[in-house]
Amino acid sequence: MLSKRIDALSESLTIAISTLARDLKAQGKDIISFSAGEPDFDTPQKIKDAAKKALDDGFTKYTAVAGIPTLLQAIADKLKRENGLEYSKDEIIVSNGAKHTLFNIFQALIDEGDEVIIPAPYWVTYPELVKYSGGIPIEIITDDSSGFKITPQQLQDAITPKTKMLILTSPSNPTGAVYSKEELTALGEVLKGTNITVVSDEMYEKLVYSTIFTAAASISEDMLQRTITVNGLSKSVAMTGWRFGYMACKNKELIKAVNKLQSQSTSNINSITQVAAITGLDGSVDDEIEYMRQAFEKRCKVASAMFNAIDGLSVVEPQGAFYLFVNCKKVNPNSMQFCKDLLEQEGVATVPGLGFGTDGYFRFSFATDLDTITKGIKRIERFVKNYKN
Repeated sequence: MLSKRIDALSESLTIAISTLARDLKAQGKDIISFSAGEPDFDTPQKIKDAAKKALDDGFTKYTAVAGIPTLLQAIADKLKRENGLEYSKDEIIVSNGAKHTLFNIFQALIDEGDEVIIPAPYWVTYPELVKYSGGIPIEIITDDSSGFKITPQQLQDAITPKTKMLILTSPSNPTGAVYSKEELTALGEVLKGTNITVVSDEMYEKLVYSTIFTAAASISEDMLQRTITVNGLSKSVAMTGWRFGYMACKNKELIKAVNKLQSQSTSNINSITQVAAITGLDGSVDDEIEYMRQAFEKRCKVASAMFNAIDGLSVVEPQGAFYLFVNCKKVNPNSMQFCKDLLEQEGVATVPGLGFGTDGYFRFSFATDLDTITKGIKRIERFVKNYKN
């Protein structure tokens, strides 16, 4: 007999679609998948070399739960150098990817009935983890007209005496929206005088186009004190399978609580990953990061232009990440049906916007080569031209 809380948890729609696409491909069907949320590049060689050396050195034992001191210092140095944020080693903890970091945070902070404000479209995992932790997701709906970003008034209207947390994602998965310094400052003004914690997911910070990334905690002293910065190396240096994420915050009581929880669940993360992550953080692979960023930016522009040339579809060109959130309302506002028909008729896998809390759209990942992107969008164009629902 399963627990009620696990029964209420939904499977990640992005993983489900990717699995279906792989199964169809294994059956011999010609499938092009744009559902994956990971870079198509390999982990930089310098990072792999650091991991090999750790193995050769026998660095294969348990470590401190929060992470080895040299790694914590590398994170602190990175946050100061790149984001202007001052953190000590005891204000940082590493976990098995940002998803694990978020799970720890929600479990440590959310009590039954606490409200968590989540701008939509959102990453599929946010509301599920909030509900699993006993919280109530409060969605703020955004769309193309606002560039998929919430306004200070929307935030003000969503706050109640039960509001415990606001989740901010910049750059956004699935829309690629990036909040400017001015926009973050305006949101920060709304939060002044409250006890609301901000969870700032900044996983895609290195992948920005024609804009500048601003860390939420860097806006003001007030935002620094209330913000938990969540980040990792999965997207910036293609380390998805290594499972490395971290959180940094001024609330040392929370760090201790997360450390306690992690000590009773997973303990430390992989020791080899910890050593390798230092190289991913210290600037050693900045050239490789920039190479990937430029490649993603080129793909972004090509894909955006192609979609906007298709009658019935439209997309706001993203400022960051590696996704397009394509408006398909004129073709079929039911995104689940649209994506199912597209996969069956043209062998193209995308993710329904419904899974991100916003129907009438689909997410298209351009984390693949330009030839595949062009081929896939041409199939989508043919599908839309002939589509009858």
